[in-house]
Parts: sequence; C-alpha cells; structure tokens
Amino acid sequence: MRILLAGASGFLGTRLADRLTGDGHQVTRLVRRPPRDARERQWDPAAGQLDPAAVAGSDAVVNLAGAGVGDKRWNDDYRRLIRTSRVDSTSTLATTIAGLPAADRPRVLLNSSAVGWYGNTGDRVVEEDAPAGEGFLADVCRVWEAATRPAEDAGVRVVRLRTGLPLHRDGGLLKPQLLPFRLGIAGRLGSGRQWLPWISMVDWLDATLFLLAHADIAGPVNVVGPHPVTNAEFTRELARQLHRPAIIPIPGLALKVALGGFAHEALTSTRVLPHVLTQAGYPFRHPTLPEALHAALTA
Repeated sequence: MRILLAGASGFLGTRLADRLTGDGHQVTRLVRRPPRDARERQWDPAAGQLDPAAVAGSDAVVNLAGAGVGDKRWNDDYRRLIRTSRVDSTSTLATTIAGLPAADRPRVLLNSSAVGWYGNTGDRVVEEDAPAGEGFLADVCRVWEAATRPAEDAGVRVVRLRTGLPLHRDGGLLKPQLLPFRLGIAGRLGSGRQWLPWISMVDWLDATLFLLAHADIAGPVNVVGPHPVTNAEFTRELARQLHRPAIIPIPGLALKVALGGFAHEALTSTRVLPHVLTQAGYPFRHPTLPEALHAALTA
C-alpha cells in the first residue's frame, strides 16, 4: 500500500512507520520542515496548507499528529496547543482529501483520537457507542473527531482510533514510571481505583494494520486491551515484574502541584472495552496486563 503518514516523528508514529516499511508498504511522511528526500512531503497544518498532490494517489492516510498530552505541565497555552495541533492537522487532511477527484482519493483515513472521548466513567464499562463525556480531553476529542467529517462526507472510509495507553519502555505511560519503580519510591496514583485502558505496543501496531486492511470497519474503534485494570492493579503488576516494592502512594494533591491541569486526567477512570476489534475477530497477542508488561519490558 501507498500510505501517507502524519505524526511520523512521535512515539507511536516512529514505530508505525518502521512497521509499515518493514512489511513492504510505501510510506510517505508529512513534515513541517523542508523535506530531506522523496519519502517526505512538507505541510503546514496550522495554516491549513497541504499540497493536494501529496495526498493524491495514496491508498491510505494515517494521521497521528498532535502535541503529547503528557510531555509538559499543562497551562492555558499548552491546552490550546493540545487542541489546535490535533484539530488543525485533521481538518487540513480531511478537507484536502475531500477536494480531490474521487479517483485520486485514498480509500481510508485512519485518524488518531483517544479514550479521553469518554471522560470519567468511574466503574462503568463503555464501548464505542457511548457518548462523549465531560472534561477538557473529552471536549478535544469531540472536535478532533468532528474534523474528519469532510473526508467521510466525500465517501472515504474513516476510522477514528480511540487509543488507550500503549505500553513501551521507551515512552508513553511506562517510561516515566520505570526509574521511580526501580528505586522503590513508586506507588499507586491517588486512590488507585481509577481504571487504565492499556494496550501493548505490539497490539497497537497490529490493530492499526488490521484496521487498514478491513474495509468493513469504519467509525470509532477503541484501541485498547480487552482486560482493563485499575491503577492499583497496574502498580502491583509492574512492581512484581520489576521485583521492586511499590508502597509509596502519590497523593492527588502532589500530582496537581507537579502536573497542573494534567493531574485531573491522570486521576480519571476510563473503563473501556475494544468491542469493535473483538467483534471483528482481531486476535490480541497480549490480552492480559502481565503479558503486555512483559513484552514492553523485554522488547
């Protein structure tokens, strides 16, 4: 397949680009700087600028662009960046796709979203048909997903990847926890009762390729493992696999001081199930947290 990839330099994008290339697909990366070679095309999503020729003839477009939600302490400026970086990139791609002649349009747009769509669900289980919740990330996800509408209205299959927390020792949820866990100064966050929608990196990559290939799947898809756990359960399992204690809980107040607005999201409970993937017969390679953590720590 000829695949146009936005967000190729990020935590997920770098691994997806390597996987797609390794599987024999032709990957063109969208970059904001001048291109280094023919495998890159320049765009400016903040200005809504993308040469339609960069999209025309692609079999698929995958959009993972967006500022990292856990990369910096949240203030008003960073909140705006989290929102605009996602909405602008999605809108630019979707409108460019819709403006192409039908014969030149990609068959599918896989657009990143997040389980933040659901807000705080407490102990309530949610699947893809659940409405958007409340809170900053839920609001971001609502406008982010809505920005794909021009491509969908043009007849392109659109899949909205409501990704959970991919597990890999080099980034995401896991990386910042490894050192304090190994030093024995880690523990649950807040009460520990909040649900974590994790997924192994291998399964995230496999599921993305699965969704590219399955023309009968469209709309929102929860890209999460089939057995969510609470933060306390996650903490115990990570400590067990690292052979370290995890007895020092981090109070919610301390998180608010350290993380600012992101602390609220870190303490949010999201009990999400991958109904669409399960119904489509996706075969999870790491269906349980112990398997996923083992894979993440030994990769």
